Amino acid sequence: MKEYLTEQLRNIAIIAHGGAGKTMLSEAFLHYTGATTRLNKVEDGSTVSDYDEEEIRRKISLYTSVIPVEYNNHKINFLDTPGFTDFVGEEIAALSVADGALILVDAVAGVEVGTELAWNFCDEANNLPRFVVINKLDRENASFAKAYASIEELALSAGKRLVKVQIPMGEKADFKGVLDLIHMKAFSGDGKVASEIPADCADEVAEARHTLIEAAAEGEDSLLEKYLETGELSGEELMIGLKDVVLSGAFIPVFITAGAREIGIRAVLDAIIEFMPTPAEHPDIVAHGKGGDEKLHESDAGPAVVYVWKTTADPFVGKMTYFKVISGIVTSDIHFWNSNKNADERMGGLHIQRGKEAIAIKQVHAGDIAVVSKLSVTGTGDTLCDKNHLVTIDPPKFPSPLYKVAVSPKTQADAAKISPTLTRMCEEDPTLVWANDITTGQTTLSGMGDQHIDVAMRRAAVKFQVGITVEPLKIPYREGITRKASAQYRHKKQSGGSGQFGEVHLRIEPLPEEDFKFSDELVGMNLSRSYLPSIEKGIKSTMDKGVFAGYPLSNVHVIVFDGKEHPVDSKPIAFETAGREAFKLAVNDAGPVLFEPVMHLHITVPDTNQGDIMGDLNTRRGRVQGTDSDRGRTVIHAHVPMVEVLRYTTELRSLTGGRGYFAMEFDHYAVVPPNLAQPIMDAHRKEMEAKKEE
Repeated sequence: MKEYLTEQLRNIAIIAHGGAGKTMLSEAFLHYTGATTRLNKVEDGSTVSDYDEEEIRRKISLYTSVIPVEYNNHKINFLDTPGFTDFVGEEIAALSVADGALILVDAVAGVEVGTELAWNFCDEANNLPRFVVINKLDRENASFAKAYASIEELALSAGKRLVKVQIPMGEKADFKGVLDLIHMKAFSGDGKVASEIPADCADEVAEARHTLIEAAAEGEDSLLEKYLETGELSGEELMIGLKDVVLSGAFIPVFITAGAREIGIRAVLDAIIEFMPTPAEHPDIVAHGKGGDEKLHESDAGPAVVYVWKTTADPFVGKMTYFKVISGIVTSDIHFWNSNKNADERMGGLHIQRGKEAIAIKQVHAGDIAVVSKLSVTGTGDTLCDKNHLVTIDPPKFPSPLYKVAVSPKTQADAAKISPTLTRMCEEDPTLVWANDITTGQTTLSGMGDQHIDVAMRRAAVKFQVGITVEPLKIPYREGITRKASAQYRHKKQSGGSGQFGEVHLRIEPLPEEDFKFSDELVGMNLSRSYLPSIEKGIKSTMDKGVFAGYPLSNVHVIVFDGKEHPVDSKPIAFETAGREAFKLAVNDAGPVLFEPVMHLHITVPDTNQGDIMGDLNTRRGRVQGTDSDRGRTVIHAHVPMVEVLRYTTELRSLTGGRGYFAMEFDHYAVVPPNLAQPIMDAHRKEMEAKKEE
């Protein structure tokens, strides 16, 4: 592969709902430009983009693949992203380094939830320039008019306008090509040969062309003035105007393709080069330096800065780091400073990745995307720069993981490797998070959905050779008290020789503002204050393990007000035991309750689903806090106990036909209703009895 300068580059993310044909469109681009000798298919597991074993097995994209395509002395880095919402992190990461996007719409299904998410992500990514591509127009039941209407409704609700740049020649089985409104030519089949527009389409083409010229005229004041005076623009003026409105986001061109038959491919490639921005035309990137924020322009002349947007582990090559050169030129063996980790990194062998094929390259220009292997500490979201010019670039904001499971090693050999494996997987994928839950004693892994977690488990087994078992998740309940109570306990043990003696009188009371407070009201000489640390130690150990349900107890004030000691037999261990047992007795008289974590949910659903979701939240003991309207959608804010939403990701998709999504964060702890708390306490008691019998 030849070396390309910044002006010859385009970085284009292909985004859509799952099944819209992103991967097949990528294959069509490769085959059309001669990069591959045949058109590979997803069904055969032979595509360049979906090369991972798990992708081939599932026949869906799980990871973003870089597909560089050389066309007309330009290189277009296509980023083929997953379409299923479980893998939305890959899509967000790709958009963070893209300069434009192709939003695919299935000609049969029209706009789907993944289309809406893709649209929103483009808006959030600095209003990223985009094309809409209505794909699979050769399928049975395909309809250009219906698909266009659905995407137009979405665009208008977001304050955007569409403009047709093509009209289909036929539909379904009769779909044979496109009528190009820019060049006023007909392109059949692969589009390599142009012909005149058929006479029976002249009126339709003329009307659509007129609308296109009107849109282009809005690109510049001078073009608008000429159009208002003459009612026409030259071909060159049309191209200039269209690029202006694409870059500004004023209009979004709509293209037509059938990727599996390579129809419409040429027009899309030509339009990407003509209208999509080069990296140099991308808005300057804000970086944080020692002297404050600075703007980085994507140019070879700037300071050397690299942003890492993706990392993967390859069993043969090792760690692979995908990066975009933000400014400057990167050459092999150059040393960079990781400003996030404060570490030196040597850029060994550089290469361009095309699927799983690595193409060696000597240097990478500003705006280009490349890969380097075996960096030591660099992870996703890190910035590499000159040590004398330290800057960091903010990574994109990823959604919080919503689906949590407990995990454990399958074998003793796996136990030593599970923590580093989970850490490495979470470094690669910011939408995966693992933690050790002190409350439940479980290791938890959180992701975007059940498929996301399942893929992670298989990846651990295949790529890292670590067996991991998924277990039921325990809820991090907490124990508490509701009123004051007093108790005393005498610990006396005599078994020959020196014995043990300690007596503790204490009072406990609720303490809402603090987790724990320990004090005394000792008067006289009945109990020496030197034993108070031992008493406190015994109480704290009990609080950590729980008194009546096996969960940590908190928000309690303990006051030791009296006790007794023996001049010979009293020891710290005796008062530790006496304090522990007195505390247990007091808790049982202090109105013990179980607290559960309550989550704050922000649920976004179509207006038509609002009633169903409200009703479902009631069955989950949810309390709606309010609602907002957002472009034909309702955002419901609600407090719901964590135990009721462990699988809400899957259940919400079912309730809304996949069109609903939500964000969630911890809000507060609330008392578990007695009818639900009792079974939890009974289960703990049985567990303790079983352990005693063992």
